Amino acid sequence: MTFPTFISTQTEPRARGKELGTHRRKEIAANFAGYTDLFAVAGAAPGQVRAWGEQALDRGAAWAPHLADEIAGIAAGAGLEPWQVAVVNARTEILAAIDAVGEGECSTSVVLPGAGAPPRTVQTWDWHDHLRDAPMLWELEPRPGHVVRTFTEAGALAKIGISGAGLGVHFNILRHDSDSADPGVPVHLIARRILDEAATVEEAADIARSATVSASTVITAVTATEAASIEISPAGVAVIPPEPGGVLLHCNHFLDPALAVGERHATERPGTYVRFQHLREHVEGLADDDLTTRAHAMLSHGPDQAPVCAHPDPQEPINQRWETLATIGLDLPAGRLRVHQGGPCQVTEATWQTF
Repeated sequence: MTFPTFISTQTEPRARGKELGTHRRKEIAANFAGYTDLFAVAGAAPGQVRAWGEQALDRGAAWAPHLADEIAGIAAGAGLEPWQVAVVNARTEILAAIDAVGEGECSTSVVLPGAGAPPRTVQTWDWHDHLRDAPMLWELEPRPGHVVRTFTEAGALAKIGISGAGLGVHFNILRHDSDSADPGVPVHLIARRILDEAATVEEAADIARSATVSASTVITAVTATEAASIEISPAGVAVIPPEPGGVLLHCNHFLDPALAVGERHATERPGTYVRFQHLREHVEGLADDDLTTRAHAMLSHGPDQAPVCAHPDPQEPINQRWETLATIGLDLPAGRLRVHQGGPCQVTEATWQTF
């Protein structure tokens, strides 16, 4: 099983968006419908979702007009309204506005081995199982000669990815007391601008600091020689460097001491701490130069062990059914993503998709 791929030929934002929307019309509409169902189960009325989507689009347009143009193009190609595509891009902000929470979520590992060896990265991407058909791989060229490849959801401008500047990003959701129901710049747009514009961790952090946000996330930026987890919240942005030995781990709780005071996710769903401890205990495997070995080092199932590899309980409502939908590594020297559809328990050497 592999994820669908799309390679843009258009370079102007609105035209690029329309091209994507036209070719992925069915998938984008289905993704919007899936999020509409998720927000309804979590307690949001359709009119409120539309208002949040429109506000997120306005905030995103003020911060990055060209990305708002791309969203408008996607909508035109997919036969949707711009606010509907904005809802897909602002799903983190809408979930924060609803104050939704769940047990699942992602685990990320980056190891910088030094001595000229490339970074060893891997993450799990957990999300709701009724949205398992949403992911896609997208290649685009935001400016001449600068190629971006991203694992994202149909209609979303970016998520996990790598750029021709030699910078890659991993992506985990966070929750903070300062998160609000007043949507700001969508964090998925921040990830996209980092991939489009940044060549260093410092530049990535500066882009994050320039956005006024309403929801929290962590974007782990990696280059050939450096890495940092950029924790983003309405209360501020913190940059977490690797530990001694070049080890940088992140799950779904804040590591910055000041921001951790306002931690929300882990206070209600402490499994993130158990997952983090599992990563710590398996650093040797996570530092291996073989991606399959790194993925297997992540393998752990709840409830008896850390729930790094998630499988949904069909008896739960859709907002509480979590599944590890992808396992992903960054191949920085090649400028490629390596993606497995599913969790670490299903990874073999033959199941990697190189993009």
